[in-house]
Amino acid sequence: MKNMLKGLGAALCVALPFLAQAPADAATPAVAGAADQALVQRGAYLAQLGDCAACHTAPKGKPFAGGLPMNTPMGRIYVTNITPDAQTGIGGYTEADFARALREGVAKDGHNLYPAMPYPSYAKVNDDDVKALYAFFMHGVAPVQQANRESDIKWPLNMRWPLMFWNMAFLQKGAYRDKPGKDVAWNRGAYLVQGLGHCGSCHTPRGVAFQESALDESGSAFLSGALLDGWFASNLTGEHNAGLGRWSDEDLRTFLKTGTNRHASAFGAMTSVINNSTQALSDQDIAAMSAYLKSLPPVGGNGAAAYAYDPQATKVSLDRPANDAGARVYTAYCMHCHGVDGRGFAPMLAPLAGNPNVLAKDASSLINVTLNGTGDLVINGVPSPFPMPGFAAVLDDKQIADVLSFVRAGWNNGAPAVGAAEVAKWRQSTQAGR
Repeated sequence: MKNMLKGLGAALCVALPFLAQAPADAATPAVAGAADQALVQRGAYLAQLGDCAACHTAPKGKPFAGGLPMNTPMGRIYVTNITPDAQTGIGGYTEADFARALREGVAKDGHNLYPAMPYPSYAKVNDDDVKALYAFFMHGVAPVQQANRESDIKWPLNMRWPLMFWNMAFLQKGAYRDKPGKDVAWNRGAYLVQGLGHCGSCHTPRGVAFQESALDESGSAFLSGALLDGWFASNLTGEHNAGLGRWSDEDLRTFLKTGTNRHASAFGAMTSVINNSTQALSDQDIAAMSAYLKSLPPVGGNGAAAYAYDPQATKVSLDRPANDAGARVYTAYCMHCHGVDGRGFAPMLAPLAGNPNVLAKDASSLINVTLNGTGDLVINGVPSPFPMPGFAAVLDDKQIADVLSFVRAGWNNGAPAVGAAEVAKWRQSTQAGR
């Protein structure tokens, strides 16, 4: 799982402007007063499941006060304040207003939200969970007076009314309904993955109108991997190389809880998913999500046979690095963490041999993480001791292309080479503004 990545812009795991600014004279919400604390606590859990903090809390900002910039194909947008402040947040929203924004992408004042907000997924959230979320945001979140920032999208692309037609074409209304013939765990997992978890927002390819190509397992593209804002959100189907086909149920549950397992470690946008969301979920919900994901048939492979580890040819190159530009870079900068054998030191240091992110056809994530590193995984309050550093200031485009080509060919990985021009493109786009 993405390294199962999340975000938007490439949108997107996946990210997500949410509810609009409430007018200063908004009516007092219907639930104003003492809230049922059990309901508030349940809403807090559901907000973690939906990873609301990852998008609505800016770095060093106050919880849920918005301000986080997010890139979309049309321009930059800024995530909104969803604290219960009446002037700048959602303090004037009734439960019906909240439900409409969450599930239909329409703000209290009637304007349409950009589909960067994953309301096509949240449309599947049931009424009881909407009620609990509303109770949490109204009574479990401190109000913050922080005005929302206008997007950088230029006219006429910033007009909202065409989104009504987008919703007519692509929004499927109605809460998730259990599938007959499936057990309780599978249906619970499907509800979480398709709904509040909104995994498809990052891991499902987008169409020409920025719509998800599929919203559930009935569509062949569902969770087959997608490029998002400089990261490739991984294939979550049963595909045996770039997907989850070689992962056991225990592997997947461990990854969701800790961000690492014997196959891969989370990086990029998936780091925030682990930190803010999945590690806090109950074992029962983690097991349900794993059961559902492990049921998905393989999609998106390149037809290659299932990966089988073979260190011999790579060992020869590493024994004589002067003859291989990629091996020289790997020996100098990578080998001490990822090993001569490419197997790393899981769970502390990720393996490269057979890693789904290494085997993926799209190398964007590998280029991005090599250039820019990744944030700390923080599990139970303890940061990972060995986060991936960035090498943008140390290695030039050709060196990064050489070492990634070496890694993608090494240990029988058999993935395509990386070109220096591709590295240059991502260096320019990901380093802008740093």
